[in-house]
Amino acid sequence: MKIKTKLKIRNIIIYIVLTVVAYFMLFPFTYMITSSLKTPVDTFRFPPRLLPRDQKTISIDGYKDDLPLFYLTAEGETEKKEFALVKKNIRTSIYADPNNSDIEYEKFSSEVIPRGGYFDDQEKIKYEGEEVGLWNVEINGTIIPMIQISQTAVGKFVNPMDLEEEMYANARLAEPVEKLSAHPENYTEVFELQGLYKSLVNTTLITILVVIGQILTSILGGYAFARLRFPGRDKLFLLYLGTYMIPFVVLIIPLYQVMQALSWANTATALVVPWIFTVYGTFLMRQFFLTIPMEIEEAALIDGASRILMLRKIFIPAIMPGIATLATFSFLYAWNSFLWPLIIIKIGSDNMVLTIALNQLQGRSVDKLNLILAGAAITILPPVLVFIAMQKYYLKSIMASGVKG
Repeated sequence: MKIKTKLKIRNIIIYIVLTVVAYFMLFPFTYMITSSLKTPVDTFRFPPRLLPRDQKTISIDGYKDDLPLFYLTAEGETEKKEFALVKKNIRTSIYADPNNSDIEYEKFSSEVIPRGGYFDDQEKIKYEGEEVGLWNVEINGTIIPMIQISQTAVGKFVNPMDLEEEMYANARLAEPVEKLSAHPENYTEVFELQGLYKSLVNTTLITILVVIGQILTSILGGYAFARLRFPGRDKLFLLYLGTYMIPFVVLIIPLYQVMQALSWANTATALVVPWIFTVYGTFLMRQFFLTIPMEIEEAALIDGASRILMLRKIFIPAIMPGIATLATFSFLYAWNSFLWPLIIIKIGSDNMVLTIALNQLQGRSVDKLNLILAGAAITILPPVLVFIAMQKYYLKSIMASGVKG
C-alpha cells in the first residue's frame, strides 16, 4: 500500500509540473489567438488582458449615437454605478487666490474670463518669481481675481436610469463597463485588405510541391545509397553528406546567378526546384532503408519482383514513420522560408509568399496590432496542424530509432 501511495503522489506531482510547464508553453500562442480577435484599442490596453473585451454602450433618447458606459461613484456614495458619457473634452481649470493659495476652486473654462481682457490686455502679477495672468472667478456671487494652477478636460456623465443625475469626471481615468467579445472580422480584413489570400495560396502550393519533391528524391537517393552497389558509392555518399555543412549564405550569390541565367528569378519555380533535393532527407531515408533485413529483399528478387515494385510494396510501407518525419520537417522549412523568397521574389509581386507578406503587414499596420497577430495566427496554424497530424508517425520514428540504437 505504501508503494502504491508513493507512486500516486509521484504521478500527481509529475502531472502538476507538466501542467504548469504546458501552461507557460502555450500561453504565448493562446494570447496571440485571443489578441487577434481584439480591437486595436483593446490590444494596447495596460495592463494587458487575455480575453478580448468591448466597452458596453447604451442608447438614450435625445442622443443619436450609442453612448459608452463607465463606472463612477457619486459624491457621498460608496457603490459604483453605470454612467453614460454624453459629452467629452469639457475644459476645466483649477484656480487659487494668490493671497491664499491653499484653497483651490475648480471651474469650467467657459465660466471664467481673463481679468482686464484677452491676450496682451490680461492683467498679470508676480507669483513665486514668475509672471502669471489673473482671472475673474465668481465665488458665491463675488468676483475674485485668481491665478490658474492647472487645466484639464472632463466629460459629462448621466445616469441612464435617472437622466437628472449628472456627474463630471475625467473620461480617460474612468473605468469602462466592458463585456467579453470577439472580432473574427479581423481575419477577413487581413485577407481582403492586406492581400494575404494570394500569398497564402502561393505558400501552400510551393510548400506542397517542395514536400513532395523532397520525399521523392530522398526515397530514391536513400534507396540507392542503402541498397544498390556501384563503384565509389560510400565515398560519393560521404561527399554528398559533407555538403550539408556548407552554410546557406555561401550559396546565396551563385544560386541567385543560376536563377537569373535560367530566367527563373521572381517566379515560383525558383522557390521550388532548388529545394526538392535535401541532404538531410536522403540521409534519413538511407538510415531507415538500412534497418530492413536483406533477406526480405532477396526473397522478393527470387520471386521476380523488380526494384520499383519492391520499393513500392515493401520498403515504402516499412519506412512510413521516417517519411512522415521528413514530410513534417520539409513542410516546416518550406512554409517558414523567409530569406530566399526575400531575395528572389520582388516585393509586391504576385508570387509573394506568406512570410514576406506578413513582414509587410507588420510595417503597414503598426497601429493595428490585432491585424498583425491575426496574420501571425494564419501563418502559424497550418504548421501546428500538420505537426499534430503527423505526431503519431513522428513518435514512432523516435521510438524505432531508440530501440535500434
